[in-house]
Amino acid sequence: MAINYPNGKKFVPPKEKPVKAKKKDFSFSNRGKTLEDELNETNDYYLQLGLAVIHKKPVPVQIVKVEYPSRSAAVIREAYFRAPSTTDYNGVWNGRYVDFEAKETENKTSFPLKNIHDHQIHHMSQVVKHQGLAFLIIRFSSLERYFIMRFEALEVFWNRMITGGRKSISLEEIEDSSVEIMPGAFPRIDYLPVLQNL
Repeated sequence: MAINYPNGKKFVPPKEKPVKAKKKDFSFSNRGKTLEDELNETNDYYLQLGLAVIHKKPVPVQIVKVEYPSRSAAVIREAYFRAPSTTDYNGVWNGRYVDFEAKETENKTSFPLKNIHDHQIHHMSQVVKHQGLAFLIIRFSSLERYFIMRFEALEVFWNRMITGGRKSISLEEIEDSSVEIMPGAFPRIDYLPVLQNL
């Protein structure tokens, strides 16, 4: 169908620039899942086998404005974070309280500490003070490497940053102070065996 302007000229749509398709990696190591997805699947696996009860914490949100376009549908139009969230996951394993934060980075040589917040450090400190297990799971997504770092080690690097030192943890420091987890199939990130040694 031809489209003409009111003055009789023919409409010619602008030519679109070709978009280069991203090259997909179909290897087993990169299934397009985020660290959170992998941990949620792992925690479901642990729950089904009765090994641990660990869940993702919901983000505390205050809903302010809701619209109801129909009886069966509600649309949230305005909401605010009620308070800063503490860490991502918590639960019970082997009679111990477990609390951890999950972070991933594209960086290949270091983990930026700006990804962690003061209130999270304070929270994990309180957990450790009360004999709970607090740690950080770090995924270097471009390297497909996973590490568990105890809170006590994280706290050392955090304090170094606070006193004017380096604002990241080098991969070498992570290798020295953490335990690497090799990803598998079921579960994807089997972190419970590492907790035996924490």
